[in-house]
Amino acid sequence: MAILVIEDEPKIGDYLQRGLAESGFAVRLARNGRAGLAMAMEGEIELIVLDVMLPGMDGWQVLEALRGRPETGQIPVLFLTARDDVQDRVRGLELGADDYLVKPFAFVELVARIRTLLRRGPAREDDLIRVGDMEIDVIRRRVRRGASDIVLTAQEFALLHLLARRQGQVLSRSIIASHVWDMNFDSDTNVIDAAVRRLRRKVDDPFAQKLIHTRRGMGYVCEAQPVASA
Repeated sequence: MAILVIEDEPKIGDYLQRGLAESGFAVRLARNGRAGLAMAMEGEIELIVLDVMLPGMDGWQVLEALRGRPETGQIPVLFLTARDDVQDRVRGLELGADDYLVKPFAFVELVARIRTLLRRGPAREDDLIRVGDMEIDVIRRRVRRGASDIVLTAQEFALLHLLARRQGQVLSRSIIASHVWDMNFDSDTNVIDAAVRRLRRKVDDPFAQKLIHTRRGMGYVCEAQPVASA
């Protein structure tokens, strides 16, 4: 398993490859978006450090392609970019990025963020979680409702896992932000609400029984409730 760095600036790419290798990671380096996407599709990638401003196929397009494929949809992605506008950060998170670090950056912070993303994983006591007719196989990172397989991105899976393992408990937006994105909740953005909407489109919309519920002014809760009769 390796970290894939997709970075077109030669000095930065070489610096990241050397520094991460010295920090104990196996590292692969791609110099453009298309090459990076191809490497990711080959498998054996544990995490991707992705620049936004890439020639030909930019980081937004690479991320969308990754999240649209079952084999790469759950690989954690850390955006590394010189673009620090709030809307750019929100766009990256809404597309499914797991973290966002702005250049120039401290290398020790990058390593810390990578290790945090890699540490995220299933709780040993929760190998299988059931909520209503939904079954979450935490070890294999698979989700099913009835006979239907549900393909989720890494971020969507992390959000669903958090809600499901604490089912019946209302989670505030600040709790969700800190657990899923390791960030403080900014009330001026709708990142959390947008992420929940995307998750609902996959987990709830195709089914009669809804499992993710809004508690106005409080947050979100995952629980099975009786289907309302016609």
